[in-house]
Amino acid sequence: MTKLERKEIEIEKGLDDLARYLDGLFRIPGTGWRFGLDALIGLIPNIGDTLTFIPSIYILFSGARYGVPKITLLRMALNIAIDYIVGMIPFLGDAFDLVWRSNKKNMDLIRARATGRGKGTRGDYLFIFGLMAGLFLLLVGSIVASGLILFWVFTSRPLL
Repeated sequence: MTKLERKEIEIEKGLDDLARYLDGLFRIPGTGWRFGLDALIGLIPNIGDTLTFIPSIYILFSGARYGVPKITLLRMALNIAIDYIVGMIPFLGDAFDLVWRSNKKNMDLIRARATGRGKGTRGDYLFIFGLMAGLFLLLVGSIVASGLILFWVFTSRPLL
């Protein structure tokens, strides 16, 4: 058994299942393409991407629990941020969710870079909470921006 196989076995099944539900639950017949609840729920403008953001943060937090290096945690946070920002663009974001699959990418990073379960240090957790704070600021900022745009749309005078 190789080192990589042992690492894959060490990752809890629930975490793998979560990533599969979000990014690979359904298969498009006749193709090898898979998509999950992230793409389906993301069809609801802004709300869908916000709802799928929370489980993505859990996968990021699990990276610290498995001892993933800080630079890899940063890359995982970037995957989530890209998925969230592009996912908010109507139509384009929904198509992007079919291809990007940030949760699967992050699970692959955990498998490749994990040093072992329970190896996260205090510095790792402080770093991850900083990343999570930044991602939540992105989340709150997008919600406020959407609210301001909706307010402007409903209170402005018609152009014609």
